[in-house]
Amino acid sequence: MNVTFLGTGTSVGIPAIGCQCPVCQSTDPRNNRRRTSLYVQAGGTHLVIDTPPDFREQMLTYRVPRIDAVLFTHAHADHIFGFDDIRRFNAMQDAVIPAYGSASTIADLRRIYNYVESEQDPGVYRPQIDFRTIDRRVQVGGAVVEALPVEHGSKPTHGYVVRAGGVGIGYFPDCHRLEDSVVSQLAGLDVMILDGLRHRPHSTHLTVAESVAYLTRIGARQSYLTHMCHDLDHAATEASLPGGIRVAYDGLVLDV
Repeated sequence: MNVTFLGTGTSVGIPAIGCQCPVCQSTDPRNNRRRTSLYVQAGGTHLVIDTPPDFREQMLTYRVPRIDAVLFTHAHADHIFGFDDIRRFNAMQDAVIPAYGSASTIADLRRIYNYVESEQDPGVYRPQIDFRTIDRRVQVGGAVVEALPVEHGSKPTHGYVVRAGGVGIGYFPDCHRLEDSVVSQLAGLDVMILDGLRHRPHSTHLTVAESVAYLTRIGARQSYLTHMCHDLDHAATEASLPGGIRVAYDGLVLDV
């Protein structure tokens, strides 16, 4: 299994518009964070989790060759506003692409991108999408994908576990709380990726300390923080973490 971090930043991205803070002005490229998204190659299947506003740029930067399916964690703007650019993959692959999410997320996508399923004039260029509701577990090509609920504000939100070839990764980028039952289902993963917005408390995201506590309980072989804001300098944050827990950065590739 191969994993590429397409983006590791919070909703405004890093650097933030107009900000002069040390992280936004940093020369460390690991502090440049596009909005959060993940590319997973598993069992011969190419998956993207979320299509943020930076989606086109991410596809070009990391030369993503194909997408067999898209998984959506929830329907906040920073996770769905690159959706229209899926149409390039439709054209290249000459195929309809399935998009998975909770019933609420799929309903929001259908409402926001209502032109996808509406009658259009000939020649209109739009995404060709097969919207599919995922409640728990589904086979997607050569990968098994499991959706697990998390608390993240009022929007129903999923984290995903992707398994193929005896390897499992967990991806939970937007999260304020994990139920004990969910934590127990994540035990034994090879890689666990979890929200770690900042040190100060936030109403809909985990702090670094809260994330570290969950990651320690889960005990994956490798653990990473993602969805970080400009409060967190990459090098300083990573130096403060216990062994086995790292700070993800845009372009980081894991061969699991």
